[in-house]
Order: sequence, then C-alpha cells, then structure tokens
Amino acid sequence: MNIDLKKISITSAREALLKGEYTSVDLVNAYLKNIEEKNKDLNVFLGVFDDVLEQAKAADEIYKNDKAKAESMTLLGIPFATKDNIMIKGKPAQAGSKILAGYVSPYDSTAITKLKNAGAIFLGRLNMDEFAMGGSTENSAFGVTKNPYDTSKVAGGSSGGSAAAIASDMALITLGTDTGGSVRQPAAFCGVVGLKPTYGAISRHGIMAMGSSLDIVGTLSKKVEDSEIVYNVIKGIDSYDMTSVEGDNSSKINNLKSIGIVKGLLDQGGIDESVKSNYLASIELLKSNGYEIVEVDLPSIKYALAVYYVIMPAEVSSNLARFDGVKYGFKKEGNTLLDDYLLTRREGFGNEVRRRIMLGTYVLSAGYHDAYYNKALLVRDMMKKDFAEAFKQVSCILTPTTPTPAFTIGEKSDDPVQMYLADIFTVTANLIGSPSISVPSGFNNAANPLPLGLQFTAPHLCESLLFQVGKDFEKMVNQK
Repeated sequence: MNIDLKKISITSAREALLKGEYTSVDLVNAYLKNIEEKNKDLNVFLGVFDDVLEQAKAADEIYKNDKAKAESMTLLGIPFATKDNIMIKGKPAQAGSKILAGYVSPYDSTAITKLKNAGAIFLGRLNMDEFAMGGSTENSAFGVTKNPYDTSKVAGGSSGGSAAAIASDMALITLGTDTGGSVRQPAAFCGVVGLKPTYGAISRHGIMAMGSSLDIVGTLSKKVEDSEIVYNVIKGIDSYDMTSVEGDNSSKINNLKSIGIVKGLLDQGGIDESVKSNYLASIELLKSNGYEIVEVDLPSIKYALAVYYVIMPAEVSSNLARFDGVKYGFKKEGNTLLDDYLLTRREGFGNEVRRRIMLGTYVLSAGYHDAYYNKALLVRDMMKKDFAEAFKQVSCILTPTTPTPAFTIGEKSDDPVQMYLADIFTVTANLIGSPSISVPSGFNNAANPLPLGLQFTAPHLCESLLFQVGKDFEKMVNQK
C-alpha cells in the first residue's frame, strides 16, 4: 500500500480509514518504514514501542466491526509520537536524561489518556533537550537531533525530535512541551506548525515538570487544522491539575482581523536579515488579504528574556530536587548518603541542567531572592498588563517565531547566552500565559533554503481565534 505521507492530514487519513482505502496497519507500517530509513541519520526517535502493530490492529477491528464507534473516535488509527517527558503507562520515559535510566511510567498523563480514548496510536518516544532545557536538542543524553532540511543544522529544541518527526514524515502528529518556546522554535526551524496553548488549557498531569508556572503541552503538525483537532481532544479541566482551565474567549474579540505589530521590534540586534524581510513580507501578505495591521507599544517586552531566565531556573531548581538517586533512575554510590546525592546528580545531569539548577538556587537564596526572583515576578505582572492593554486594540500580536533560521550544530554550544537569545520572541507567551502558534512562512535565501516561521499570540483561551488566523495565513502562503 503506497500512502503519500507528505500530503496526509488527520482529516484525509480518517476519511481513507473509514472508506477502507487502507487500514491502520497500512498507515502505521508506512511510518515505521520511514522511521527505519531515516532515524539513523536524524536521531529523532529514542525508541519505537513494541506494541505499535497491536494498537493498529485493535483500531482496524473497530473500523471493521463498529462503524458508529469508529466515527465517534476522533483519532482512531492516527499515528502519534510523543516527547520523552510525557508519561505513557508501561513505556520508558527519560526526559532525554541519563538520570532516569531504566524508568518506566506507571501511569498515563491526562493528555495521553484523552488521546487513547479518541483512538490514537503511539509509535514511540522522541528526542529532546535534557529535561526540556535547551533550544537545539544538543543537550540530550542521546545525541543531537538533526534538521531534516539540512543535517548540519539543529532541529531546534527542546522539542526538536517532535518537530523533526513531522518534517521527515515519521509521524502524523507529535506532542511536545513548551516552557519558553520549545514547541514553536523547533516548529519554525523545521517548517511545521507548532501550537502552545493557554497556560492550563491542557493538563500538566503526567508531564515531567521543568518550570511549573510556564510549562504546557503543545502539538506539532503539518497543518493548523491538525493541531486544532488534537487540541480540542486533549484540552479541558483536570482534577489532577489545579491550574487547569477551560473556555473560549474568542467571541469577546471585537475585530478578528486586527493584528498588532510591536513598535521597534526589528530595531534590536541579532535578527537575521532573512527573518526581517520574511516578517515584513508576511505583514504585506496579511494586509493584501484584508487584515488591519496596528502598531502596539509593549514597553516591558524588552525585559522578557531576562525575566524568563530568572523565573525558569528558579522553578527548575525546585522541580529537579526530587532526582536524587534514591527513588528511581540512575544512582551513583558514594561513601555516605550525601556522597550518593552529589555523585548521582553530578553524573546523571548534563551541563545545561546543572547550570540552570545552580542559577535557580542562586536567585532563590536568602541574599538574592528579593533582588532577582521577586523583581522578576513584578516585571512579569507588568508584561501581563502591557499585553492586556495591547489586546484591547488588536485580536493578536504578530512577530517572527525566531530571530534566525536553524543554526549549525555546535555553533552555540559554548555560548549559553547566544543559545538563550533564540527564545527572544517566544518566551513572552509563556510568561503571560497566552496561546501562541508558529506557522511556516517561507524560507531564507540561502543556497540550501531553511524554513522560517511566523508567530501569532492571542489573549487567554482564544485558541479558536489563533486557528482561524493561522489557517488563513497558511492558505495565503500556499497560494503565493
């Protein structure tokens, strides 16, 4: 069975499965073949689950014997893959880290439970920066994931495996997590769609925590419509997550076709010329298709990166304190219990994780808590107010997703600050809790063209607005 994986979507796959044009087993085998052929070069999958074909056969039984049930199960037979920090019962989950060697999840995350109830098939687990700390997947204990467009380039991070899996046709849909851009940045680097929902719109239960006030499960897909379908399955209140929220505020927006651009955004340094020209061309494309472009002032946005890199490490230092070699995972024996702790964490964690733990512990320490952490929280509140004022004028705010196209593997490994600057446009949505989506917007002008992404950010619980604008822009780009 020859299935064109480059053109497939959830809707087209479901139609074909319902009509019997091919089976779930056929579809899964097409993806497994791609994984076998491509993974050795790209390092996307950390493991393929041993029951994939059994899952597909079970889906086919429902298609064959219970048409009504098949039609009601939104994702029946659709092949997913998940980031290595999302728990699936009975499956390994290591968060890209040596310190969780041998760990097998004892339960399903809420997102996975909802996907299982909708009939999804899980192919395997995907590479990521260790505990989601990084922007290139170079911090994985299992090696770097390479960009399918150019294997000398990074796929982005921390959800690099999730983005590269879509770009290389190794899965139809993938899940990632986004703490400061970890879904949207790799989506832009790999030329796919990356959705970061409103904070709390998808339960964090069963997701290995990095920054608890910032983390959210996100989706990566070829089309905006696919991310919309999956979001509508996994969203909602969860009794296991007291921060979970639900609702749709899109109807409260007065002018859906009014888009904000940030005053002075392109004046800051470090933005690649191809990104600038693509951003300006995208603005003109939106204008020519009936969108009103309004300049908005966000004075506190210049502090976003600094605020993020105070708050996030502080939460990291707290969340990762549990990994001590006593309860589960990797353990290094010492002469005393304290030695056990120190040796386990020193050898189990990679350099970037240790760096952020130390930074977070520092900003939370008695002498610096007020000077750094508390001030960062105050500026975060200022940002929320600035965005709230901007959203009174416009339906969403437009920026490039990243300041550059995908960079060369190893280019920024020795300069953490340069790596952190790759998050300059994405961290704001996490700090204010707003939904944000990256949509492919074209390519740079290099001899070997690399993808670029455009980012739309909307008010809280306005995902349906984002999907509408995203699909409009996607259509404009495809018709150019």
